[in-house]
Amino acid sequence: MDPYEGFREFVRGRQHALMRTAYLLTGDGPQAEDLLQTVLMRTARHWRKLIKDGNPEAYVRRALVNEHISWRRRRRAKETLTAYPPEIERGGGPEDESLHRMALQRALLRLTPRQRAVLVLRYYEDRSIDETADLLGCSPGTVKSQTNHALGRLRTLAPELADLLHDVDPEEAYR
Repeated sequence: MDPYEGFREFVRGRQHALMRTAYLLTGDGPQAEDLLQTVLMRTARHWRKLIKDGNPEAYVRRALVNEHISWRRRRRAKETLTAYPPEIERGGGPEDESLHRMALQRALLRLTPRQRAVLVLRYYEDRSIDETADLLGCSPGTVKSQTNHALGRLRTLAPELADLLHDVDPEEAYR
């Protein structure tokens, strides 16, 4: 029996969604590719067990978060943080969307890895609190408090994104 039976199909079917998650965690295309490749190599070794357990995608997503946090701990000294984010002009065109996207990316990179993971899972992947807690291996209460802290920190780090964040109710973190 092939120990990788179904693994190739899993990767083909889910690679784009997993790559988006990796990119949102790292904020860098090549680093996201490296992260995903590292996690998939480890996943392949345990594929038979994961299939028996029933939810390989949850395992891979949790492994992405854990591996990213591990990488961040090792590379922490190389980061340079600035006191103030660059100002972004207000406007209404397509270039504004790009500027907002870049500002959001910079702000996300300044959050802790756990806070970033919570926001990516909750708002980008539209996961419930319970699903997010399960993927991160923590309690729903931790997800709620991390979401609340992360949203507050985003508002402080990137005030130019206020118009994007005004729709995100701080109380939403508790639902």
